[in-house]
Amino acid sequence: MKYLSFLLLLFPILNNAISQEPAWQELFDGKSLEGFEQLNGKAGFRVEDGCIVGVSTAGEPNSFLATKAHYDDFILEFEVMVDPALNSGVQIRSNSLPEYQNGRVFGYQVEIDPSPRAFSGGLYDEARRGWLYPLARNVKGQQAFRNGQWNSYRVEAIGHTIKTWVNGVQCAHLADDITAMGFIALQVHSISGESLEGREIRWRRLRILTQNPSQYAWPDDPEVPQISYLVNKLTGLEIRRGWRLLWDGKTSKGWRGAKLSHFPEKGWEIKEGVLTVLATGGGESAGPGDIITTEQFSEFELELEFMITPGANSGIKYFVDPGLNKGAGSAIGCEYQLLDDENHPDAKMGVGGNRTLASLYDLIAADNLSTPGRGKQFKGVGAWNKARVVSRNGKVEHWLNDEKTVEYDRRSQMFRALVAYSKYKDWKGFGQWPQGHILLQDHGNTVHFRSIKIREL
Repeated sequence: MKYLSFLLLLFPILNNAISQEPAWQELFDGKSLEGFEQLNGKAGFRVEDGCIVGVSTAGEPNSFLATKAHYDDFILEFEVMVDPALNSGVQIRSNSLPEYQNGRVFGYQVEIDPSPRAFSGGLYDEARRGWLYPLARNVKGQQAFRNGQWNSYRVEAIGHTIKTWVNGVQCAHLADDITAMGFIALQVHSISGESLEGREIRWRRLRILTQNPSQYAWPDDPEVPQISYLVNKLTGLEIRRGWRLLWDGKTSKGWRGAKLSHFPEKGWEIKEGVLTVLATGGGESAGPGDIITTEQFSEFELELEFMITPGANSGIKYFVDPGLNKGAGSAIGCEYQLLDDENHPDAKMGVGGNRTLASLYDLIAADNLSTPGRGKQFKGVGAWNKARVVSRNGKVEHWLNDEKTVEYDRRSQMFRALVAYSKYKDWKGFGQWPQGHILLQDHGNTVHFRSIKIREL
């Protein structure tokens, strides 16, 4: 009787333990493509040796083998081996709608990238916003993928966060709420030239967990930065790591005119979560004028999104001393240049491109320092782009869409030499002041800003 009572007491515990096992579902049975449909291009897909094999095909656009089922929150696991000459990816929470580019597949893509760029595990927004999480922000993640071998991927899409691991190494941690549900699809990328015809990519062991996925989420690597596209909002992790909104998305609180004791009465518009300087003819601070933070900063990490209009010129300045220039023109400080390089004449002025987008204006030209030879990753006029400025122990970095464009030591002899041959030569100690305001520039053109946030280091 005592033994029976013991079993009766133990049964709920055992039953609960069994019920906690993850309820994985196989997406691929190893034998057929049942449950999938092909979209867009006509590159070949076949089943061979328990794998789905995609074959590159000249003349075809990106081809996708998509699940017929749609998923919202899930954990996805799969293994992949790709020809080193190809590029590929796996779409998640993606869609194909007749009203969107005639049914072109769009949505989040988990990158498979055997090239020297090494962005495998990064997150790309197919046919929409481009790169959301390039691995330029995660060097350790860039080393996870193994060329010419099977690679194990894990993707957690839970709520507005998407995280990826490659071979057990965390690669991406994205916060974004633009799409909550869609299909999963295997991509055979379009190829340029017949030399890549017939190359293969193989997937196997595809499975998905949709029941209580948050219960089985892996712990984060604290060294992997979270990149957020939540508009005028902070994630819980950002708050814990010291981030705060520098603009609340609704009012002018925390900002004033650079040459005023208050926010400009006109010329700056706050509407639907966007802060806009309106066009007044192209002059530098000839309209409503620059605006600056009421606070000053020294060691900081600043992020914001900006959208420029055709031919626009503006800037994000830091270490600004608004008392230095009481006359015409902009307040004085180091400037992250905002410019339509293709259509504004300032791009061809200065020295060696040091007045182009994401440059340290009139001092250091922007280039892609994260992936040399790749070029600046500007998403275009009329699109939202992300600017990032980091100032720590005298070292300053500019980032454009999460790829580094400028780095310098503002306390160095080299920096002082650059200043001596620039338009800032007459401002003693330029760029070396211990602290200063952050400024958004009025240069007479319409430019939009949002999601302005900062953390002090």
